[in-house]
Parts: sequence; C-alpha cells; structure tokens
Amino acid sequence: MAIGLSTYSFFWRWTAAQRPLSLTDMVERTAEAGATVFQVCDYPPIEEASDGELERLRRRASALGVRLELGTRGVAGPHLVRYLDLAGRLDVAFVRTMLNTAAHRPTVAEAVALLAAALPGYAARGVTIGLETYEQVATDDLLAVVRGVDDPHLGVCLDPANCVARLELPATTVERTAPYVVNLHVKDFAFTRAPGWVGFSLVGCPLGTGLLDYAAMVAWVRPVERGINQIVEHWLPRQDSIERTCAVEDEWTRHSVEFLRRAGS
Repeated sequence: MAIGLSTYSFFWRWTAAQRPLSLTDMVERTAEAGATVFQVCDYPPIEEASDGELERLRRRASALGVRLELGTRGVAGPHLVRYLDLAGRLDVAFVRTMLNTAAHRPTVAEAVALLAAALPGYAARGVTIGLETYEQVATDDLLAVVRGVDDPHLGVCLDPANCVARLELPATTVERTAPYVVNLHVKDFAFTRAPGWVGFSLVGCPLGTGLLDYAAMVAWVRPVERGINQIVEHWLPRQDSIERTCAVEDEWTRHSVEFLRRAGS
C-alpha cells in the first residue's frame, strides 16, 4: 500500500494556470509532497505522447521513486489494448477505467464480454484494471460486471463521493464494494447551501473535514493489509482567482498526504 497523488490533485494547475504543469512537473511535486505513486488519470494527451516522451516520463518517475498508474474511460477493445501498451511503456501495474464514454454506454453483458476478452493480455503483463464507482453506473451493475468477469486482475476503484449524485449512500457503496476494491480514490466532500439558501451544492473540502467517513472506509477495505494504493483527489471549487485556486489546491494536496500519513495509511 502507498499514498499517491493524481492528476486530479493538480487539476487547476494543469488545466487553468497561467503556466500549466506538465506530467513531469506533477511527478516531481508528487515526490516533493512525500507521496510515492502518481496516477495519470483522465489525461488524454498521454495517448498522443511519443515513445521518447513516455520513456522520459518513466525514467524521471523511477529516479524519484514514484510509481506510475494510469486512468482512462471506456472498455472498448482497441482502447483497452492502447492502455495496456501505455502501461508497458510506463512500467504501470494498475489502470483505472469507467464503463461509459460519451459515445459508448455498454450493457452489463457487453461490458463483461469486452473486459473478459481484454483481461488475459492484462494478466499476462501483471496489470490490474479497476472500474471506478461513479454516478453514471449503479453500483449493482458495476459489481455485476466484476463478478461476471471473475478475474483477479479486475476489481473496483472505490470513490464513494461519486455515488452521492446517484443517491447511493457512501457507506453502503463502501461496504458492498469492499471485497473487490483494488484502488482507492480519497477525497472529502460536503453539502453546502446554494446562494439564497435555495438548494445545495456537493463540493470538495479538505480531507477529514467533510462527510467522508475515512476511518470506516479503511476498516472495510483494509488497504494496508491488502496492498491497495490510496490516491488523493479533490473537488476544489474555483476561488476568487486562478492564482488563489492553485494555492489552495496545493494546500489541500499537502494536507491530504499528511492526513493519510498520520492515519497510518
């Protein structure tokens, strides 16, 4: 088990900053924060990177003692083959994905068939796929896919915050998916009143200050015992300026790493 950061730990700093961070920058800041895993998650430019760029990223991460993971969306055969190739080039042992894309929403049966066809190649290279819990797919359906494939190289990437938008309770999501979890996305969240007190917003907050019952989650999942990496993410609302937003993002990231370290994770 290790503490890691994700591109979602640097979301504002690579999507909106005046001088956006590169992947190498993010790897270096991951090492500076004391984390040992960096998950390149939902970062489409990685698919267009040259062999030389991938090799330089792999070497820099290795030199800093940072292991790389990948994250994408979709379970179509060619796409999974592409990410297995990327995994090999970057010395990656975990790929997170989601069932749906903008152009493809497979049924449970279709997803089982696609993943069952892809898994032998992943298993042969020692790469595990984690299907993330999120609001577009009922947890029942996600688990039906994992159980239907029934392969140790396929499991669940647990993020209980995502399921709130589907009116699934985080605690229930944790308990039901715990036996199948192979990767954890750790972010805290809270409901806040919308301006004018009409309605609520579901937004991020510093880890340990919101509705995520972190202690209960790790009690169910047992990440240390099972060697499951915990990857820090944020739902940070934009602040009054992009400069302030990036500064707060950095504060939250460092706080999260220290929180996990103090928790004995």
